[in-house]
Amino acid sequence: MKLKTLSKKIHGPLVLVILDGVGLYKGQKDGYPGNAVDLAKADFLKRLFQDNTEPKHIFTTLKAHGTAVGMPSDEDMGNSEVGHNALGAGRIFPQGAKLVNIAIENESLFKSNTWMELIGTKENPGYALKGSTVHFIGLLSDGNVHSHINHLFAMIKKCKDEGVKEIRVHTLLDGRDVPERSAEIYVEQLEKFLKEIDPTGKHYCIASGGGRMVITMDRYEANWKMVELGWKTHVKGEAEYKFTSASEAIKTFRNIHPDKIDQDLPPFVIVDENQNPVGRIKDNDVVIFFNFRGDRAIEISRAFTEENFDKFPRDPNVKVHFAGMMEYDGDLKIPKKYLVSPPAIDRTVSEYLVHNGIYQYAISETQKFGHVTYFWNGNNSQKFSETMEEWVEIPSDIIPFEKKPEMKAKEITDKLIDAISSNKYQFLRVNYANGDMVGHTGVLEAAIKAMEVVNEQVERLYDTIQKNHGTLIIIADHGNCEQMIEIDKKTGNPKKNKDGSYAAKTSHTLNPVPFVLLSPHLGELELNPTKETYSLGNIASTILTLLGFEPPEIYLPSIVRWK
Repeated sequence: MKLKTLSKKIHGPLVLVILDGVGLYKGQKDGYPGNAVDLAKADFLKRLFQDNTEPKHIFTTLKAHGTAVGMPSDEDMGNSEVGHNALGAGRIFPQGAKLVNIAIENESLFKSNTWMELIGTKENPGYALKGSTVHFIGLLSDGNVHSHINHLFAMIKKCKDEGVKEIRVHTLLDGRDVPERSAEIYVEQLEKFLKEIDPTGKHYCIASGGGRMVITMDRYEANWKMVELGWKTHVKGEAEYKFTSASEAIKTFRNIHPDKIDQDLPPFVIVDENQNPVGRIKDNDVVIFFNFRGDRAIEISRAFTEENFDKFPRDPNVKVHFAGMMEYDGDLKIPKKYLVSPPAIDRTVSEYLVHNGIYQYAISETQKFGHVTYFWNGNNSQKFSETMEEWVEIPSDIIPFEKKPEMKAKEITDKLIDAISSNKYQFLRVNYANGDMVGHTGVLEAAIKAMEVVNEQVERLYDTIQKNHGTLIIIADHGNCEQMIEIDKKTGNPKKNKDGSYAAKTSHTLNPVPFVLLSPHLGELELNPTKETYSLGNIASTILTLLGFEPPEIYLPSIVRWK
């Protein structure tokens, strides 16, 4: 994996700053009230997001959504997982949603060994056709970031066609990748679909649910209590709130918790006329977690599959036949059984750098640590070199992000400054999670504060980079906090709620993201003209070019070139 060297290279360290969730929104330019980037006192970053301003720099924009990052269409927003895959891989691989779509269309999902073992066919029955109840757990929306409701429908329909007797659905409510109060839309779709299959409503039905930021979908071991609460809800059939239908649950929550958006709604259990849960998960049942994205699926998968699990008491400790929609961690083999194989990403930029003598440093707080390591390295949780790579995780606080929008930006910067000043590393990468995690809350004031904190820390970081004659690249992996109010598709104006307040947008966006280059070598560099639009996949070649290497032919071209 040795690369050819170029005649020129930068002489100081190269630092890549990923501003998670910070896009560039140009719509409603005059007076759009929901752009946390524009509204923040963030003069340093805002100057850099323009041409011909001080300090001198190279600026352009990158595509970070849709087909440019491997999603099925350009109507699909990007996300941190696929974004960091593209950044580290240097080219585009078909990603989760697209892979599942293909597997359903060509029916390879239903011919997989796992599907045959768990469900089977009339001629070759699996556990479900031998009497086991099938439980589907996952995010109920069409956000296409973690899951898609159509995937769930396709699997349920296949189960019905083959003769599965009992199905229960455990619904995790979104409000994050879709409008913040849209749960009733998806619940009604699911209830109607199930009713058409089973008019009695007793054999194919919803069993439990709750907000995605309250139960089940924790990530990076930040809050195992969420997963434990999910276990009590889905497996034990225990929750403070009990209803006869999921639509009743949503309607009631709208009245008693009018301030809570879907992702924060409490867990609930569906009960029969005798107040007994209709869908507890029991021994020998089949459980399919239908999210395709890995980060928020790993912990619940471990809870169902690890023999010596010790993160919380599994009460009851059921033994089930579990599968994920995909393999969520290829290195740790979590879970062992899955329906669709993930993209096989090889020859990432980290691997090339290790084989060419470049020492690397990666840092973020817990919420995005896996993105600058696991996803960056092509869904690989191991380093390519223990001696040439250092990974630093700053533990995230377990607190609502709008309550502390600064998160761990200062602590991250402190550590990164020390690493730069050590002169040990030629390439350093960092993810500031604030724009995304605070953006997802829908609280504009908090997102503005988050941007101000990030601006302060990046400017502080740049001072150290200058002192060490380094080069700085600033990008984002997708948009979020630049568009925090929904746009009415009919009028093109900011959308308002019935009470006159603005309708918060909590999801990622389809907006481009910035590319900024600051370097003492600016006079020797220029934008590399290509026929294609720049995207996140062009960053790996850009890193190699600046470090003095000719990018491999399989990579997308560099954004800059030496004159």
